[in-house]
Amino acid sequence: MSSSGSSYGDIHRYEPARESTVGVIAIVLLTLLEVVLVGLFTYGLMEAWGTTQTGNIYLGLLLALVFIDLSFILVLYRREFLPDVMIVKKRRRKWEDLYVREEDADGTEFADGALEHFKRAVYPYYKKN
Repeated sequence: MSSSGSSYGDIHRYEPARESTVGVIAIVLLTLLEVVLVGLFTYGLMEAWGTTQTGNIYLGLLLALVFIDLSFILVLYRREFLPDVMIVKKRRRKWEDLYVREEDADGTEFADGALEHFKRAVYPYYKKN
């Protein structure tokens, strides 16, 4: 598809997922590591490792490793099993979101007619030319 004739909602680029065997093996191994880390963290909580300073550091390290491992699993899944899709979106100007007419998009000036109002306030019988 060419980008010149694209309209709102058209798929501009679609690349199917790789679905590689290496990705599956890596995700399975990382998931097993995740189960072991969560098990160690849970065991440490049950045995009150957090009551000592070194045990507390150990539990913090285990929790950090759990989330880092989970992030690697999600990155691999996204890279290997989700398709790469780019959809054309219509870019709107900000005033269109506020339901403003195009001729009113710039608004009015701050001091528009302020001099006339001042002259009328000072001299009530003043007439515009």
